[in-house]
Amino acid sequence: MSGVMVDVHGVHKSFGPLHVLRGVDLTVHAGQVTVILGPSGSGKSTLLRTVNHLEKVDGGWIGIDGELIGYRRSGDKLYELKEKDVLRQRTHIGFVFQNFHLFPHLTVLENLVEAPVAALRRPRGEARETAHRLLERVGLAEKADAYPRQLSGGQQQRVAIARALALEPKVLLFDEPTSALDPELVGEVLDVIKDLARSGTTMIVVTHEIGFAREVADTVVFMDGGVVVEQGPPAAVLDAPRHERTRAFLSKVL
Repeated sequence: MSGVMVDVHGVHKSFGPLHVLRGVDLTVHAGQVTVILGPSGSGKSTLLRTVNHLEKVDGGWIGIDGELIGYRRSGDKLYELKEKDVLRQRTHIGFVFQNFHLFPHLTVLENLVEAPVAALRRPRGEARETAHRLLERVGLAEKADAYPRQLSGGQQQRVAIARALALEPKVLLFDEPTSALDPELVGEVLDVIKDLARSGTTMIVVTHEIGFAREVADTVVFMDGGVVVEQGPPAAVLDAPRHERTRAFLSKVL
């Protein structure tokens, strides 16, 4: 473990009258896997979306590897960055959605090549080499010329993970990466994420997969009502939760 990679400080977010995040603090160190659990509506996905500024925060701030995300600080004030600067920051923050978000008109290989070429100005040949290597890593080398519609849900999600890795991000965010999959396909996606964890990739994973959290997480965070109720090592949070809200949630899902 080295320094702080993700620093979420006092983050608030509202949608109209709905106060979704209520002063969330979270620290993730480089190489660490943090798994966020909690009931639907607890703010988990919104928190992830604020980390890469898909949602603007109403209060507090977020830093990635020491850089303020979405804003610049001048004295005591924060000023929002221009869109091109936010897009540059997002290249450091991989995001894997629950519904894959692959480009249907592009082949699997082209889905991996476009972002490094467009966002990082990588030579196309170099991006293709990297893409082939990443497809090999997620077990889909033979699907390079296929289109997303020709793949199973599990295969599409593995392509989405490879696409996120193609930008060589500092941190990977997963928003319930297995929730849209048929049960028999969940394992193949979790195996890829476990391999990333073993390789030292910094990750924040929102999931309902308790077994995965127990096996892979360095830190488990339980959220409810827009706040972090408790956090700690998996054995502490999952086997001996201190808070009644955590115990009530786990009693329903374990």
